[in-house]
Amino acid sequence: MPTDSFSLIATAHAATGATGEHMDVLSLVTSSGLIVQSVLYMLVLSSVACWGIVFHKFRQVREARRQSAEFVRVFWETKNLTTIYEVVDELARSPVAQVFRAGYREVVRINKDRQDDASGVRVDSVERAMKRATTEQLTELERSLTFLATTASAAPFIGLFGTVWGIMNAFLGLSMTQSSSIQAVAPGIAEALIATAAGLAAAIPAVVAYNYFAREIRVLAAEMHNFASEFLSIVERHFLR
Repeated sequence: MPTDSFSLIATAHAATGATGEHMDVLSLVTSSGLIVQSVLYMLVLSSVACWGIVFHKFRQVREARRQSAEFVRVFWETKNLTTIYEVVDELARSPVAQVFRAGYREVVRINKDRQDDASGVRVDSVERAMKRATTEQLTELERSLTFLATTASAAPFIGLFGTVWGIMNAFLGLSMTQSSSIQAVAPGIAEALIATAAGLAAAIPAVVAYNYFAREIRVLAAEMHNFASEFLSIVERHFLR
């Protein structure tokens, strides 16, 4: 029984110590200066915004890849372009499908104009329409990536600014006291280093997410360019002769 009592006391003491340590970190944040707190709030808001962008872009890119693969399968299995065009509305998040839509509409317009004037019919207008659609789709896919890149590059320096400012204030406060021990400046240095940790916590996920989405968008861009080349070959052989 005494052994069990000592064990319970030790466990309670360890739990109390862990809670006190956690509260010390929170108290350092709340007791820090205005500049350091502003830096921390800015980094927290940037981190929250980055995570929101990450979740949104992940769903967007995943749907774009899935629907593009489905559209390419339907395109090569179906011989009728009109039937394929009707499927495009069901695959609205596919960049490849939107490129096809632009090219198909241009082909229809050219064939309609050719009935009135058979001269001057070229595949250049179809190619321009598909390039324009590709650019629009890439612009949509790359939206918000600039914020990730900016956070990845700027957050460590913002955190470093908060750290430098906090350490500077800590040493200025030391000059006004009678003590010159490390205990006198330890709280100020600790709260300053929190800014650096917050900057890294915001920057590391941002740079990882940016590199991932940049690669996925390059893959989708290659798929759009490859499909546009193949569709132009089909148009030249069967429609614009």
